[in-house]
Amino acid sequence: MICFPNAKINIGLNITEKRKDGYHNLETVFYPIALCDSLEIIENKESNEPYIWSSSGLVIDGDAKDNLCIKALLKLKEDFDIPPIKIHLHKVIPFGAGIGGGSADAAFTLSTINTLFKLGLSKDELIAYAAKIGADCAFFILNTPCFASGIGEELQTIDLNLQGYHLVLIKPNVHISTAEAFSGITPQKPKHPIKDAINEPLENWTTLISNDFEPGILNAHPDIKAIKEEFCKLGAIYASMTGSGAAVYGIFKDKPEIKMKDCYVWQSDL
Repeated sequence: MICFPNAKINIGLNITEKRKDGYHNLETVFYPIALCDSLEIIENKESNEPYIWSSSGLVIDGDAKDNLCIKALLKLKEDFDIPPIKIHLHKVIPFGAGIGGGSADAAFTLSTINTLFKLGLSKDELIAYAAKIGADCAFFILNTPCFASGIGEELQTIDLNLQGYHLVLIKPNVHISTAEAFSGITPQKPKHPIKDAINEPLENWTTLISNDFEPGILNAHPDIKAIKEEFCKLGAIYASMTGSGAAVYGIFKDKPEIKMKDCYVWQSDL
């Protein structure tokens, strides 16, 4: 069975408070986009190994057991007798972009195994498994525009349709660590809660919706700042870093001419 885990963008991201467990509460809107990996899962009748892992496309570093697809499988195997399988991931979604590629792969692994082996898990049950793997994994079970709170696992579907606009996503060759991203954050309640601001016309988003990670990261990384500035010059209706970076996206009425060197560039109609 083949599926196509897709990426997402964050529309706004407010860090509202630090929790006693060391994590941070946030509010954001997750919006799915058409940038996809390819994931194939089949039963392996030639071996008794629990899984055989392979990948292509972008190079995936590290041991297979550390991959989120395998973690998703092993989480299900704690409760279900799943036969030996082969998993192949063709990786297209860039790493370290803030667009949820690994989380999507994990969530689609859960849902595909559930379908393939008729486990009978409901959407709510799949969300519960996904939340154990990563904070934004649960979103990819729903895979529809959502307002997210908590650490990103509390989801509420929203009526948001950006069809008719054009999205450009650019990721420079920059890595932002979690520690660096949070080093410039002072948690606070937003002046304009995203849950309300997202209902405003898109043309108003620039003054109402922001990403709390942006000021510190744009100041420290001129390459990322230059992308957002270029989007604004090209007439983006809204431009923002997604997640904690390093990718930046712009939403346009029409497809722009993009000339950015040494960057990953992806664009598509929404």
